[in-house]
Amino acid sequence: MQYQSWGSRSSEEMAMHGQSGDTMMSPLERVERLAAENAVVVFSMSSCCMCHVIKRLFCSLGVNPTVYELDEESHGKDMEKALVRLIGGGGQAVPAVFVGGKLVGGMDRVMACHINGTLVPLLKEAGALWL
Repeated sequence: MQYQSWGSRSSEEMAMHGQSGDTMMSPLERVERLAAENAVVVFSMSSCCMCHVIKRLFCSLGVNPTVYELDEESHGKDMEKALVRLIGGGGQAVPAVFVGGKLVGGMDRVMACHINGTLVPLLKEAGALWL
């Protein structure tokens, strides 16, 4: 898994990823931009057991997701609120999974896709899985 944190990036990486203007970006725009940067993105909380299950699922499929631990991000709380609005239903914000820049959903939606056989084709289409 590839864990990302804005706090650990060099100034060159921050400029390349547009962090210098990051404060002008809304939390929703920030989430959408991060989700579009990699084939599989998981917004997570480091202590969440459901997030751990999702990350392990992707690893067991041979997928290396980019993971953003919101409890370790400087804008994590705001991004969490944006994810609650995106996912809808007033439920839990994490795990929030994006494949190919598109929201798949939380644990229930990802597991349903895995069980009904639509997750692997989705991962192949996004370029996250080659088998």
